[in-house]
Amino acid sequence: MLTHSRLVLPFAALLTGAAFATNVSAEEVNLYSARHYDSDQGLYDVFTEQTGIKVNVLEGDSDQLIERILREGSASPADVMMTVDAGRLWRAEQEGIFEGVKSEVLNERLPDAMRHPEGKWFGFSQRARAIFYNRDAIDPSEITSYEDLADPKFEGQVCIRSSNNIYNQSLLASMIAHHGEEGAQEWAQGVVDNMARQPQGGDTDQILGAASGECDLAVANHYYYVRLLESDNESDREAAEKVGIIFPNQDGRGTHINVGGAGVVKDAPHHDNAVRFLEFLASDDAQEIFAAGNNEFPVVEGVEKSEVLESWGDFKRDELNISILGENNPEAVRIFDRVGWR
Repeated sequence: MLTHSRLVLPFAALLTGAAFATNVSAEEVNLYSARHYDSDQGLYDVFTEQTGIKVNVLEGDSDQLIERILREGSASPADVMMTVDAGRLWRAEQEGIFEGVKSEVLNERLPDAMRHPEGKWFGFSQRARAIFYNRDAIDPSEITSYEDLADPKFEGQVCIRSSNNIYNQSLLASMIAHHGEEGAQEWAQGVVDNMARQPQGGDTDQILGAASGECDLAVANHYYYVRLLESDNESDREAAEKVGIIFPNQDGRGTHINVGGAGVVKDAPHHDNAVRFLEFLASDDAQEIFAAGNNEFPVVEGVEKSEVLESWGDFKRDELNISILGENNPEAVRIFDRVGWR
């Protein structure tokens, strides 16, 4: 029988350096993960089945895991750190957490946009930041781009999360890449002027706001919408039916994409196993698990998507290298502050 060590530690335990139990065996890999999806267990099971390498998992949020690895130093048992959003991966990179990896498998399997230029980290699942609209209030032909969210005709109609949300920081980072700092600031100011309410809640709350009529437009990652569509709660499903989804900028650069990603930790005690784990995450088997488990888009072309994602068909995606989202993060935060995006 296959076994996995799965250790979920509270913040206090991380601070005090609670033990991360591992075996001395070389046939293991120690994963520090900020992903909190039960379906990820399927990744670990299949990897072990295929390789015989046991996966030991420690979970925490991204900043906690970064702090822990830094505190542990060169003695850290961490082999791989996995998290969501390029902004968080970039923060770990800036702290010197990751080692550059050269892998023909990753180079062949992953698109250029999903690979850090120096192999510090890689994107293995894709998240589209979409626009949602109230079907009774908005003609979807009126809003086809992120830029439209700043159009004065939508004053008082936009629901969107706070500026400290990493998803929004990465969206603004992409605007900096495409429009420059001045253009990005003008856009951010326009969105602030069009907000229906002060930013509050998570992505699901933005979609529910559009469904209830509190706002007519909302911005959220696509999979939150799928969760509502497939919820066991009838009211969630009814709310989801009241809104439609738009993949912005199809006539231009394409929809903003972020990632679930990972990198090999510097001084990884099981370095070869860590690289092998990353290569596995780019396999068809792993890509299908990402797609089925959290309705994320596969990174590798041709991999089967979940039924809902398949029903949406293909759409154009922004091919900006994900590392740029991290590089532009500090300026994005400063712009948010300047325009009063709370």
